Amino acid sequence: MATEEPKFEVLSQHGKIELRRYPAFVIAETTVEGDMDAASGKGFRAIADYIFGNNQLVSPSPDAASEKIAMTAPVTMEPLAPESQKIAMTAPVAMEPLTSQAAGSDGMPAMQGATRWRMHFVMPSQYTLASLPKPNNPAVTLREVPAKTWAVLTYSGFNTEAKIQQKTDELVAWLASQKIKSIGSPQLARYNPPWTLPMFRRNEIMLEIEQP
Repeated sequence: MATEEPKFEVLSQHGKIELRRYPAFVIAETTVEGDMDAASGKGFRAIADYIFGNNQLVSPSPDAASEKIAMTAPVTMEPLAPESQKIAMTAPVAMEPLTSQAAGSDGMPAMQGATRWRMHFVMPSQYTLASLPKPNNPAVTLREVPAKTWAVLTYSGFNTEAKIQQKTDELVAWLASQKIKSIGSPQLARYNPPWTLPMFRRNEIMLEIEQP
């Protein structure tokens, strides 16, 4: 079965970098602690538990009180700034790292060395915030992300903290060369299941930008 992905408009393409406009969508998200691998596993399990049925229907029927929600792609992680626990999230099924100390010279939270992460899945487009089942786990929350513009760098292969930091730095440098201002924290979006061969994996580093 095809996995639904958030729809977007490509504003411009520059090699492996695209500028995209995403309309508003709804996410299920959670905050977890640990290095990237440990946080990824904990965050994925929490949100997967929600979409696989650990939830309550808004208007339960005699036949069902919960509902299974289709898996979407990608899964996204993002590092949050030290001074805030609630920086707005956007984009694909997701995890985001919340850093307590690591940050670049520009103040942007660093991917490498992050110890707190926020992960989110984008909910299927058939749902609204009002129609989604409510999570039973208080660590999982639902939120609507407004329409935003993103710079996105796509690459393949396995992800390590060093690699995602390298790709983030590459995207930041390109934006600086184009005099495009970024907003908030970078996000790592992953589209494939863990058994996918490295050369077939699709990964993206995403940075919100000011509307061109």
